[in-house]
This record gives sequence, C-alpha cells and structure tokens, in this order.
Amino acid sequence: MSQYRDSNSGSLASLISGAVLGAAGLAWWLLSEAEKRQETRKQKAMLYAPRIQDGSEATELASDSLGNQSNEHLEQRVEQLNSAIADVRKQLEDLGSSN
Repeated sequence: MSQYRDSNSGSLASLISGAVLGAAGLAWWLLSEAEKRQETRKQKAMLYAPRIQDGSEATELASDSLGNQSNEHLEQRVEQLNSAIADVRKQLEDLGSSN
C-alpha cells in the first residue's frame, strides 16, 4: 500500500512540476511576443519621427491637395499652349499660301 501512495505522490509531483514548467514556458513566450511587438512599434516610430520633426508630414498633406490643383492648372495651361501653337501654325500656313 505504501508503494501505491509513493507512486501517487510522484505522479502528483510530476503533474505539478509540469504545470509550473508549462506556465513558465507560456509566460516566457508571451513576454517575447510582447517584446517583438514593442520593437516593431519602436521601429515604426523611428521611421515616422523624422517626418514629424522636419514638418514634411504636414506639408505632404497640403502638397497633395495643392498637387491636384496644380495638375489641373497644368492641364489647362497645356491646352492653351496647344491651341496657341495651332493658331500660329495656321497663320504661318496662311502667310505661306499668300506668297
């Protein structure tokens, strides 16, 4: 009967030690994952920080809206230049045909 109690207490001890080791392993894994996430956040912050310091983030947003207006203005200007070129070409043809 004492052998039965010894094996029972040995099983209980291995069960408890397994649970403790499993909990320790889980805690270590969770901490390493948290460190990885924190490191990733730091790296993203490092990439973002210089843009905040020099103000390029704010000017980038403003330049996007200005860029759209600038593109529209540029297209209008190109159309005006093309029509002016067509007018000059027509005038040159008229001058060439009158001579």
